[in-house]
Amino acid sequence: MKIWTTEHTFEHPWDTVVQAVWRKYPNPMNQSVVGIDIIDRKVCPETSVMRTHRLISCKWGLPSWAEKFLGRDTSYASEHSELDPKSRCFTLKSKNLSFCNEISIIEQLTYKPHPSDGMKTLMKQETLVEVHGIPLSSYFEDFVCKDISKNALKGRQAMEYVIGKINDEVHDIATKTVKSVDELAGSTKRAIADDLVINRKQQNPFS
Repeated sequence: MKIWTTEHTFEHPWDTVVQAVWRKYPNPMNQSVVGIDIIDRKVCPETSVMRTHRLISCKWGLPSWAEKFLGRDTSYASEHSELDPKSRCFTLKSKNLSFCNEISIIEQLTYKPHPSDGMKTLMKQETLVEVHGIPLSSYFEDFVCKDISKNALKGRQAMEYVIGKINDEVHDIATKTVKSVDELAGSTKRAIADDLVINRKQQNPFS
């Protein structure tokens, strides 16, 4: 059994990072994830906690010998998440459904505001890998952990990519809003000016 852990600080507020998590896939960095389906989603009316169950399908990119041994390269995982807007904690737990007789991969991701800077977000990731019933289990566990490490880096890059898109969208909306307000203000001024001219002409038709 291998346990892989890491922490990372995003230089972005928690709300923005949470949006990016939901919009993370597809992205050009993590092309191994080929599909995500929402199985269930509920919001507790008393606590406002949102619980979501998603099915994730991906391709591992296994070595040819491992793919032949396991029979296929596409795998599926079940993800349960809990988003608590009051405590500002977002936790995602996933477990593989494919190859579960040969390998167990349990991952937990937690996103919270950084304890020393509320404008940043601290992510903690822990993954437990256990291979059983097949030869070279330790080697295979090492391979999976290395793959998880590489994907974690790609995942952080993907988050920054998505956050960039979110910020661009916010900027675009703000720009359009300011432009619309300016246009509305200009139209209002012109309408008022036209009304004043009409009123003056009505009051003094010989002017």
